[in-house]
Formats: sequence, C-alpha cells, structure tokens
Amino acid sequence: MKELILNNDNFEELVLGAQKPVLVDFWATWCGPCRMIAPTIEEIAEEKDDIIVGKVNVDENPELCVKYGIVSIPTLIAFKNGEIIGQKMGVTPKQSILDMFE
Repeated sequence: MKELILNNDNFEELVLGAQKPVLVDFWATWCGPCRMIAPTIEEIAEEKDDIIVGKVNVDENPELCVKYGIVSIPTLIAFKNGEIIGQKMGVTPKQSILDMFE
C-alpha cells in the first residue's frame, strides 16, 4: 500500500478514525535524516497490510506539529484507535519502528 499524504484536513479521518494501526512520519523535503529513513518507511508501507502509513510535511502542516509536539524530524508516531502507542525520533531501524505496534 502506498503512503498516505496527511494534512490538517484529513488527519482526523485517516489517522484518528482509522480501523487499523497507523504509522505517521513527520518529515520535510530539506531534512537529510528524513531522506535517509524514507526507504524504510516505504518498505513498511509496501510490506505491512495491517498498518496504514502516512506522511506529514511539517512545513505545510505546522498546526499538526504543534498539536503533537514535534520538535525534531524525522519523528515517527504510532497510533492505534486514535491514541498514540509509540513515538521515535531520528533515523530508526525498521524493527524498532515495527516494535511500536507489538
């Protein structure tokens, strides 16, 4: 499954209202570490049918950054039933990301 592009308008519906767990990647185009972790995030999106994967561009969605206290990117937040179940900052190994959903 392809990564969803998340923004202020669709975040509540696609993340908080999702039937499956959701991995949200807070990133920016100018962020080197974000580019480093992007292939890992894409792999998870393709391989894991039981997890929805979405990306939030921090430059385009400052309100979401404030709401979720994003101070460093990349930040990955795992949601389940609209609740945060895990959070990682920086370049993170794939298994460590998946472990948030265990």
